[in-house]
Amino acid sequence: MSERFERVIAAIDAANAADPNLDEATGRPASVLYGERMSEELDRLAPDAAEAVKIAARGQHIERWTSPRESYPEGRAGYLAWRTDLATFHAGRVTGLMAEAGYDEAERDAVASLLRKEGIKRNPDMQLLEDVICFVFVRHYFTPFAAKHADEDVMRILTKTARKMSAEARARMAEEFDLPPHLAPALA
Repeated sequence: MSERFERVIAAIDAANAADPNLDEATGRPASVLYGERMSEELDRLAPDAAEAVKIAARGQHIERWTSPRESYPEGRAGYLAWRTDLATFHAGRVTGLMAEAGYDEAERDAVASLLRKEGIKRNPDMQLLEDVICFVFVRHYFTPFAAKHADEDVMRILTKTARKMSAEARARMAEEFDLPPHLAPALA
């Protein structure tokens, strides 16, 4: 990749290194680890992905800890407001770092659109990013989530996750993950 790409990835990682939330297994900032996992999963699923997708994957949760869910009202409306505000924040923060690294406006706009999740199911790059997000969730975060929630909640979340994915990604996930029999239908 180009020098400017390396600079923007390093800047995202540097911003995320300030995350006070540490991963229990590694002791590393959780946001840095999440960004690395996103990049690794993208490289595994689509090694020839566009640079915009690679940047969006790495910066998808940049400085997320600065806007905790608890700072928004309970319920669906509060959750949706939080997610919308986060997407806008992430897009602005990452594109600011891209500008510093020398990316032009059109390149920044492409990444901002991905980070705001515009065009899911219509934009192949957006769909790829969403597939990666879902794979990272199931690979790294699903088991701890499932351990804390009732089976019906787990099934509901897994079904919602699967609906966001492309048919190809759902099929691949069904092949790659050994889900318990009562959860496997969520990927159908």
